[in-house]
Amino acid sequence: MPDEVMYVRMRHRVTAKNEQRITIGDVAQVIAHDSLLARVTKVPLHQITTEDHNVIIIDVMKVISVIRKMHPNLDIQTIGPPQTIIQVDMKKHRMGPVFVAFVWFLLFIGAGLALMNFHEDVSMREVQIRIFQLITGNEIAKPLLLQIPYSIGLGLGMIIFFNHLFRKRINEEPSPLELEMFNYQQNLDQYVSLHENKESIKKLDGD
Repeated sequence: MPDEVMYVRMRHRVTAKNEQRITIGDVAQVIAHDSLLARVTKVPLHQITTEDHNVIIIDVMKVISVIRKMHPNLDIQTIGPPQTIIQVDMKKHRMGPVFVAFVWFLLFIGAGLALMNFHEDVSMREVQIRIFQLITGNEIAKPLLLQIPYSIGLGLGMIIFFNHLFRKRINEEPSPLELEMFNYQQNLDQYVSLHENKESIKKLDGD
């Protein structure tokens, strides 16, 4: 009969530094008796090296195997995801101000050209002239009474759409861009997990 029950819940994604030693407490939430919890959470699972690249997968079966070696009669109950994705934070060279300014310039020009091409495709200038003529009865080449508020509203609309003003968030709701990034990250995590399992199976078959 098992002497004690332990509940283990793997974390979905954690960040670690290069050359860091990963313990059970780093990749999993553990519920057990205090004395047992203090020992188990400090047990090392993996030593990060440069050969690990930037993504490591820790499976719950490995955690159970390590705990079983220490406490063979322990009843281990697992909850939640079966794996933890470790994102290794490799040291990267900081981008210089010239490179940042160059990228910002390219994005600015690209965004401006995209807006101008869109307005040209939908004949925005002719539409604004026609609207101005219907409202005022005057037909002029540059209806600034419509173009200036439209330009200001376009900028405000982009701020509201992305829900950010520089680094300040307008409200707590996620923006469409954040939702797309979240879905992309979920798909990426699923691919990494499946790919890691496939590679592990190939290694076992090779052995």
